[in-house]
Amino acid sequence: MGGVKLDGAGTQKMKTLEAALHAMAKIHAMVERAAIDVKNQKSIGVIPQQIKRIATPLQGQLKGQFGLIADQVSAFILSTTRGGGGDQAKIRSMREGVAQLKTALELAGNKVKDQHAVPIEVSPD
Repeated sequence: MGGVKLDGAGTQKMKTLEAALHAMAKIHAMVERAAIDVKNQKSIGVIPQQIKRIATPLQGQLKGQFGLIADQVSAFILSTTRGGGGDQAKIRSMREGVAQLKTALELAGNKVKDQHAVPIEVSPD
């Protein structure tokens, strides 16, 4: 009974996706902190700029291997830093963006596992 492992390209892609999921966790925390500020009737202040500061390198990391997800990150950055609308609408938009990106990253991880799986040969002893 042999298992499966990832080939070299699959391993690199998974490292990229794990780093992206870590960055998305930071972004999600900032979005929720902004939501708490809005709930307490405070301004969200510089949180959109902080999110942009984290998401811009993320977009660059994903561009080479996951171009479509990188484009989603670019759209998320644009919608997060765009002015206009109330803070509540901005929070809703940011939450939707975070959910879409996390889903896309998880689906990409599953696809990488399927495409780059290599069976492990076990000698019968």
